[in-house]
Amino acid sequence: MKRFAIFLAVLPLAGCVSFGAKPPPSLLDLTAADQVKPGQEQDAASAGTITIHVPAVPQALATARVPVQATPTSIAYVKGAQWVEPPQRLFARLLSDTVAARTGRVVLGAAQSFGDPGARLSGELRAFGIDAASSSAIVTFDATLVRAEGGKVEKQRFEARVPVAVIDAASAGRALNQGANQVAAQVADWVGK
Repeated sequence: MKRFAIFLAVLPLAGCVSFGAKPPPSLLDLTAADQVKPGQEQDAASAGTITIHVPAVPQALATARVPVQATPTSIAYVKGAQWVEPPQRLFARLLSDTVAARTGRVVLGAAQSFGDPGARLSGELRAFGIDAASSSAIVTFDATLVRAEGGKVEKQRFEARVPVAVIDAASAGRALNQGANQVAAQVADWVGK
């Protein structure tokens, strides 16, 4: 009976307990504009392979929040904007989809690449947020490509800037998705040459 009384006393408090920040109404994701069509077969025997690694990111991007470069020396975050998973993983997946669709190469995951990784694409996602001064979303990717033949290392910086009318979660998500697709297309064209 004593346990039942304790349970009844604690029951009204159950609605007051919170174990973390209130989640945003929705989470942001990236969608590749170029994708391999469902049912399209990819064969490493007739097409080149490439392994795309998750890019490194600076600490400001190592979060699920969307950074805003408020001043040259300060960063804030867009209120209510949160990625569904770390942005570097989302970008790597979008890049994989785009490279596969635009180049015809077979994109391998890290676990699949041990036998023959083919070309290897890695790099650093240097910017993936909003610049308040220019009211634009900026995506900057410093890519490193090791082509399968010869092992020559190539580096190139790719960047896209997309205007943002209002700095809020919905606008930031749309603009960053557009910018990420522009950068991924540039990278795919570079890889495919």
